[in-house]
Amino acid sequence: MNTVLLSGASRNWIVRYKLYHLPFWFLYNYILWVLAMGNIIKASQVMSYLPFTIKFSFYALFQAAAVYFNLYFLMPRFFDRGRYTLYSVYLLLTLIAAASLIIPGYYLGSAIAHMTPEQAFGAEASCFYHFYSTTLPTTLAATTFAMSFKLAKKWIATEKRQQILEKEKLETELNFLKYQFNPHFLFNTINSIFFLIHKNPDRASASLAKFSDLLRHQLYECNDKQILLSKEIANLENSIELEQLRLNDNVTVDLDICQQSSQLLGIAPFILMTFVENAFKHVSRHTDQPNWIRIRLFVQQAQLDLEVSNSTMNEGVSDLIHYGGIGLKNVQRRLDLLYPDNYELTIQRYADRFEGRLRMQLYKL
Repeated sequence: MNTVLLSGASRNWIVRYKLYHLPFWFLYNYILWVLAMGNIIKASQVMSYLPFTIKFSFYALFQAAAVYFNLYFLMPRFFDRGRYTLYSVYLLLTLIAAASLIIPGYYLGSAIAHMTPEQAFGAEASCFYHFYSTTLPTTLAATTFAMSFKLAKKWIATEKRQQILEKEKLETELNFLKYQFNPHFLFNTINSIFFLIHKNPDRASASLAKFSDLLRHQLYECNDKQILLSKEIANLENSIELEQLRLNDNVTVDLDICQQSSQLLGIAPFILMTFVENAFKHVSRHTDQPNWIRIRLFVQQAQLDLEVSNSTMNEGVSDLIHYGGIGLKNVQRRLDLLYPDNYELTIQRYADRFEGRLRMQLYKL
């Protein structure tokens, strides 16, 4: 078995903690300290005082922990999915927990210096809850600052990705149309329908209607970024039936489509078709053994699973990946742009077959 292409959401969802972030948070807290005291020299002198150094370290470490917990756990799991109420509750609990963990720094610093909290930090330090008036607002400020930076960065990345996507979509459509509507495809399909007119007029009439629907769909209905999944599936079925007209009798096509959701889900055009076209183009042409294509499409909730496989002959793998100007790598690039972190794609080449599996999360129109 030779794995040709492997891609998916697993590439990006793990965020590794980087140690070089720690100096930034120490610097961030130091700048706040300087601004609060209004004197950089005095702030540096106070910072060298052991109880304050320990307290300062607690601020930097636990505020950083709150920030990264919010950015890399709470936001992807709740905020980005529109679950704002749960996000607000968990964020509030995170802020309180981080602020509470900073407070022991006051007591540890004073204990190491063999002083009471009142002696080290003033009379107000006699009240445990007084510390929240400092730890909670500063933790909220750090979290808000980091969140604003993250959202701004995400917005810029989204805009950039959108520009690239527009260019990719235009190139994809042009290449697809160039491949799909070349004379070879048109004449073979029309000839197949022509011979059916005498052999099976009813089937010829139905095939001509499907051919018309296919042309109309790909010329006029695929200009939007998202189209109804039901329309794309109907177009897929029409294309498969027309392709079958051109196949020999010794090629078996097994199609299984199951939709367990009535939601108005949308999908980017030309995503599913590429896998089907690939299977029909590269199916084996054996004369002494079965030739087959299997297509499985399952939709449950907002999750789509597509499995396309076909029998192959012992030919080069690269031709299976690139064909007609629009290859599977092109589809992978579009998936990266359209569905970042929301798809899994696996392409595998075996000795006697070629398999493609796509799992993706769809959205309502």
